[in-house]
Amino acid sequence: MPISRLFVFGLFWGVSLVPGTAVQSSPSIAAESVLLRTMQQELDRAMSSLSKAEPAPYFISYSASDEFNSVIIAANGAIVANINRHERVGSITVRVGGRDLDNTHGENRTNAVTNANLPLDDKPDAIARVLWQNTDHMYKKASQAYLEVKTNIKVHAEEDDASADFSTEKAQIAIGVPAVPPKFDQQAWEKKVRSFSAIFNRYPEVESAQVVLVVDSPTRYFVSSEGSRIVTSRPLIRILALASTRAEDGMELARSETFDGASFDKLPSDDVIIAKIEKIAQDLKKLKTSPVVEPFTGPALLSGRAAAVFFHEVVGHRLEGQRQRGENEGQTFTKKVDQPVLPPFLSVEDDPTLVTLGGTDLSGNYSYDEEGQKSTRVELIAHGVLKQFLMSRMPVKGFLHSNGHGRAQTGMMPVGRQGNLIVRSSKSIPDSELRARLIEEIKSQKKPYGLYFEDIAGGFTLTVRNMPQAFQIMPLMVWKVYADGRPDELVRGVDIIGTPLAALNRIVLTGQKMDVFNGECGAESGSVPVSAAAPAMLFSEIEVQKVAQGHDRPPVLPPPTLNGARLVPAAQHNRKPEAH
Repeated sequence: MPISRLFVFGLFWGVSLVPGTAVQSSPSIAAESVLLRTMQQELDRAMSSLSKAEPAPYFISYSASDEFNSVIIAANGAIVANINRHERVGSITVRVGGRDLDNTHGENRTNAVTNANLPLDDKPDAIARVLWQNTDHMYKKASQAYLEVKTNIKVHAEEDDASADFSTEKAQIAIGVPAVPPKFDQQAWEKKVRSFSAIFNRYPEVESAQVVLVVDSPTRYFVSSEGSRIVTSRPLIRILALASTRAEDGMELARSETFDGASFDKLPSDDVIIAKIEKIAQDLKKLKTSPVVEPFTGPALLSGRAAAVFFHEVVGHRLEGQRQRGENEGQTFTKKVDQPVLPPFLSVEDDPTLVTLGGTDLSGNYSYDEEGQKSTRVELIAHGVLKQFLMSRMPVKGFLHSNGHGRAQTGMMPVGRQGNLIVRSSKSIPDSELRARLIEEIKSQKKPYGLYFEDIAGGFTLTVRNMPQAFQIMPLMVWKVYADGRPDELVRGVDIIGTPLAALNRIVLTGQKMDVFNGECGAESGSVPVSAAAPAMLFSEIEVQKVAQGHDRPPVLPPPTLNGARLVPAAQHNRKPEAH
């Protein structure tokens, strides 16, 4: 997969927004689950029957995502969508051959899983029939792929990494409590979401805006022929505020905020949400008339959120296990274990076991990955020195076992992915002093200005060998910082670009406060929720390029009136929005 992306916002309707994490000790509840029991019985029958086939499967697993989901969408003070959904999706994985060589080898990595909608009713016969049909389909597909793998092995050159295709791991048993749809006052929340979306009506500069409430209650069931039996669940309440506009030159501008909580009482207060929505609108108003920055190379300061995304893209993706083997992978860090890859004052870990950090809920939290392995904290880089990779059950040379990072969107093949990536620094100063150090760097390099990246939309990175090993971070709020005392100037129209080995060695020091970025990351195993945390970082040099230019003009027709009165900019209103 050539591109991996991290998004600050977006709706992924077909999957759970957060994987299961909270495992509670209540075996009696899950033991009575018709779905779990039927999955186990059909799995046992499939392994017994197919053991006589040629080639015989050596591993089969069934997983099911049972999800209750409610979505309320409002725009301009009105409800535009109200969706309540219950969905069960089953995934069947079949591996034939042996652990050393099976149907997933090389370019056939995805040839081991198929998906089907499972009955919503707890009818064993109906569930079993769907599993039977799709197991048969998957076995035939896996058998054909295995024949192709064996043929390719004979005609292709010997591989650099001859590691097995599937690791040997201990079976896991963790029976949690299945999720139930949370009870909430739907009418009250419709009224609240309406009122949040109506705030944008007072800003004629905003062309399009929505506020979305997502109430998600997923339960994941997993059984395998190795003896694993897992039931996990973690509800999520999410409020998304999204808005966009267009500058006179046609450049598209967007801002967003996300508010997450495991329950309604964990969400921020209405006052906090209203203030953030107001800031989105005010930022867009300023960006609409701000100047465009020319390509630039020089000193820069990244906020904690921007630095977190930077490390997710530049470092995190290149430390995923599958990136270290295969002739098409860039393998940026493959041969650098126990060697310096970062300045010695920086360390990086990935810890999906963390639920919160500094009082902020972490989206990348989960207890068991999609391969049924327990999540663990992984020390990736210690004091600048590379130590290990994010491992699924696909081994690489020197790293033969999973560390609980085999992640995937429902129905896709798991690979090594990030969860909660955390960057820590031993060379930090108070955040209040970072601006002064940036100005010192500007003066020492005799540059007219430096850049401060306050907020970002996301980014993407290229990791395959036949493309440049480059990254691109997409900032939203960028400021020119002048060394001669002039006020900072808001600018637009640039992306941070570069190559990892060069960019990472330009970090000079960091702030002390950790900031968290929660988002959705898309890669070859689909979209998964992730978090990244880092302090603000001062770079001696960062390169930016112009963003792609839009061509559509802003609306020629003025916006409509509100309650018979002409819309005016929010600055001319004295009344604050009401909190409901």
